[in-house]
Amino acid sequence: MSRLFSPITLGKLPLENRIVIAPMCQYSADHGKATAWHRIHLGNLALSGAGLLIIEATAVEAAGRITPEDLGLWNDTTEQALGDVLKDVRKYSAMPLGIQLAHAGRKASTEAPWHGGGFLQPEEGGWQPSAPSAIPFNDTDRHPLALTKERIEEIKQAFIDSAIRADRLGIDLIEIHAAHGYLLHEFLSPLSNLRDDEYGGSLENRQRLTLDIFREVRRVFPAHKPVGVRISATDWVAGGWDLEQSVALSKTLAEAGCAYIHVSSGGLSPQQKISVGPGYQVPFAAEIKKAVTIPVIAVGLITEPEQAEAILTEQQADLVALARGMLYNPRWPWHAAANLGATVHAPEQYWRSEPSAVKGLFTPKKG
Repeated sequence: MSRLFSPITLGKLPLENRIVIAPMCQYSADHGKATAWHRIHLGNLALSGAGLLIIEATAVEAAGRITPEDLGLWNDTTEQALGDVLKDVRKYSAMPLGIQLAHAGRKASTEAPWHGGGFLQPEEGGWQPSAPSAIPFNDTDRHPLALTKERIEEIKQAFIDSAIRADRLGIDLIEIHAAHGYLLHEFLSPLSNLRDDEYGGSLENRQRLTLDIFREVRRVFPAHKPVGVRISATDWVAGGWDLEQSVALSKTLAEAGCAYIHVSSGGLSPQQKISVGPGYQVPFAAEIKKAVTIPVIAVGLITEPEQAEAILTEQQADLVALARGMLYNPRWPWHAAANLGATVHAPEQYWRSEPSAVKGLFTPKKG
């Protein structure tokens, strides 16, 4: 039996296979509100046969958006808009849906990537970003404001409020975004966190905000629904956040009741030097998996079914996540099942597309 298509449980949430659709920013919201694009995008992916679909990085406050077009979940209007989209998606798919809650920190107030991704000044529709310390991501960016303790408490509450909204929407899982150079990662890394209070200095202090937010989200999100964390295992910069610190954080999160660790890397500094290649981040997941007993998700240039199968059979990770590869081929799980001799759920409207060479590939989609 294919390991990739074997079931697994995240916390108390059962998944039919170990293929995760990773969160992917679409920069297509209207003042935080989900749009028709999200209905098409998520609806398409929800018919893919993957085990879990995690909705893109979703800002917990307006100032926490990466771009003006980021998805949000910070008020009744954004909650209703996303709820309307999810209602249509669920009508035709029973795939478990997660959401990644996020705050951009000093990487906020930028253009969408296809417009250049540059920093937006307030007169250009941008806003004042904030961070652990007043250090910009790029030298040409506006300096962020160092967060006061009062603002830190407000951001904690924003995560709590968004988690409650996610539960009201029937979201099955929450992933806290502590990767890719955004706010929580900025607190973790000594390159971006130069604070001298209880949130800076030692590893214990730098990881405090991530742990506090995890515990608060875990407290308000129903116990039967998992809460996981996505981390960057390394900054790829000397003297920055690294694998050793990531292992320590992962152990502490596991002890606090974290359902899984989703292992990515980089994004904190333009000085990063990344050795990119197939599965280039998998070794980080493998090392973290050795240190914790909770599931570990590997991501990063995992493109071939046999590659994904090997990662799991060699116990480098418990699940694999695809992002760009799933956009390029939204039926990747179908093709993987065909290659690996497994079966996959598909909607009955698509059953006639089943190739004769793999008859029996499709099973009815539940829901």
